Amino acid sequence: MTSLLSAACILHPASFILSPLLGAAVEAVQQDLGHIGPTAKIFFFVFITLSLGITYWAARRTKSTSDFYVAGNSISGVQNGFALAGDYMSAASFLGIAGLVAKSGFDGLLYSTGFLVGWPLVLFLIAESLRSIGKYTFADVVAYRLNQKPVRIAAAVGTMAVIIFYLIAQMVGAGKLIALLFGMPYNYSIVIVGVVMMIYVLFGGMLATTWVQIIKACLLLGGAFLMAVLVMSKFGFNPMALFSRAAELYNKPGVGVLGGAGYKAAVNVLGPGPLVSKPLDAISLGLSLMIGTAGLPHILMRFYTVPDPKQARQSAFYATGLIAFFYLLTFILGFGAMVLVGQKAIIAVDPAYNMAAPMLAGVLGGEPMLGFIAAVAFATILAVVAGLTLSGASALSHDLWVNVVRHGEAPEREQLTVARYATLFFGVVAVALGLSFEKTNVAYMVGLAFAVAASANFPALFLSIFWRRFTTSGACASMWVGTISAVTLIVLCPTVWVDIFKHKEAIFPLKSPGIVTIPLSFLVAVVVSLVSQEAGSAERFEESRNRRLSGTTNG
Repeated sequence: MTSLLSAACILHPASFILSPLLGAAVEAVQQDLGHIGPTAKIFFFVFITLSLGITYWAARRTKSTSDFYVAGNSISGVQNGFALAGDYMSAASFLGIAGLVAKSGFDGLLYSTGFLVGWPLVLFLIAESLRSIGKYTFADVVAYRLNQKPVRIAAAVGTMAVIIFYLIAQMVGAGKLIALLFGMPYNYSIVIVGVVMMIYVLFGGMLATTWVQIIKACLLLGGAFLMAVLVMSKFGFNPMALFSRAAELYNKPGVGVLGGAGYKAAVNVLGPGPLVSKPLDAISLGLSLMIGTAGLPHILMRFYTVPDPKQARQSAFYATGLIAFFYLLTFILGFGAMVLVGQKAIIAVDPAYNMAAPMLAGVLGGEPMLGFIAAVAFATILAVVAGLTLSGASALSHDLWVNVVRHGEAPEREQLTVARYATLFFGVVAVALGLSFEKTNVAYMVGLAFAVAASANFPALFLSIFWRRFTTSGACASMWVGTISAVTLIVLCPTVWVDIFKHKEAIFPLKSPGIVTIPLSFLVAVVVSLVSQEAGSAERFEESRNRRLSGTTNG
């Protein structure tokens, strides 16, 4: 296959996709998927060995709940910036967005920009406040000046709802990747991913997860950059040549095999398409992605791993730059897959388009590049699933068990034991979800997770930090209404109600509920707080405000 690729690469860009040599190269990639060679296996096992070595090293240093949850506050701002980027650049970012761009063209840009624009919100409003007021979870901040028990229960429910939707995307991406590359049944690959992830979290805690994220972020950025350079080299390093070729191939009535109902009309890959056919859908999705970033529990938890608020702000700054660079690359990769691999070839391997990026890697660099990118994608998913599981375990153990059941009096050994049992629980949940949602595009499922985070978590977090009159009743009402309304409307939306449950017509017309549920959550929080009274809340607000402005840390 390598000789075919080398010969194809010397062709003029305008005729590249039409070359019989390229067609043979694509066919060779499809054959490699399921019959992976020794080079790819080496990349896989090198990463697994390295990550298990990190886990062993971290396990020897994980002796307390602080070590398990937040790595003992020992991570520097730069290190945490890479870890944050690694945690955020998930299967949805690499596999899902590249696939959506390969499927719909510029429509996929909505996800790329949406995932990015929430980071200034985190940088300027959230990062330092979290580190100053909280200790382990975002519920620490919400409950700091309010009644602990009801707030933590509501926050834990919202956290688990977000994590469940997010886990679906990661597990589906991992299962598809391993199943296609190694030729094993999808069910077995899901179980393998779940077992390896649980090993990371159970024994290494946040320290192991952080360093796996750092290594994975470097590998992913390097691999994506190399692929983008190789794609652009086929078009004289002129992006317009790439986009023009995509338009030439797919901007024709009835052309464009987009795989699914509702995509049979004429295609315009350089303009608005099916993903933004309804303006309210686009606005709703954009709101969910932007605001949801500041409500993701596994991202917020990372700001506790640094020693002080200054390092928290620095980590958000570095993460924003790294993530922005990466999302620019995914756009090139998506159009590269559309042109150099082709939609028909991608659909033949995976109708949900999640394998567009690995297939592009095979066309660009043969089996070695395919193996490396597949290993990086696998590392991406494992690291994100580990972070999600750790966040869910902390909500169950720290928020519910320690602060609700045990009223803050649980000894260290008991807290660690409960955290590890919670990890096992979320590992089983992750496997079950991966088995249930096999045919879903991972970027879309993460978009739903952002909608829940934006509705359930962010309004209460924001108001608890910045509004003096916020009360326990307002916080609980906001989180419960945000969680229930977002999950309910997601079930009733077209993608779930029609595509999964097979009903003829959706009850809720929009694909993302954010435009309804986010304002509703804020409105409920404000109204309930104004009509309820709480002694001492204003005084505790001043205390939290002074802590936030002075840079004092809580643990």
